[in-house]
Amino acid sequence: MQGPLIFLATFCCSIFTGAAIYVNVVEHPARMSCGLKVALMEWAPSYKRATAMQASLAVLGWGLSLAAWFFGANTLILVAGSILGVVVPFTLLVIMPTNKKLLALYSQNSTDDARILLDRWNKLHMARSALSLASLIIFLLDK
Repeated sequence: MQGPLIFLATFCCSIFTGAAIYVNVVEHPARMSCGLKVALMEWAPSYKRATAMQASLAVLGWGLSLAAWFFGANTLILVAGSILGVVVPFTLLVIMPTNKKLLALYSQNSTDDARILLDRWNKLHMARSALSLASLIIFLLDK
């Protein structure tokens, strides 16, 4: 029972990690190269779509790792899943204030402080990418 659970937890983590790194390395630099107004206009709908996908993957990956550990998997699996799961409270507590400010700018059609906020958001998002990559490495080390 633990084998399929570990596989699925690792799979969720892999997708999350790939998407998170893609955002930092490809999407965000591309949006910023289009000018602040366009960058902000692209960020808001991208954020809303990514939230549903990444939150689901983080929670599911954490839950699957917890279940695998419960059924006898190595403690590394629980550690890996917990690191993946920590991106959720990190996002809610650390990144959300910046997200709210960016969404307010978007709704007001304003670019005041947009560059500062988008740059801050990207740096904070890098932490999510790093956490998920660390989680993925731990999942893979268990193999």
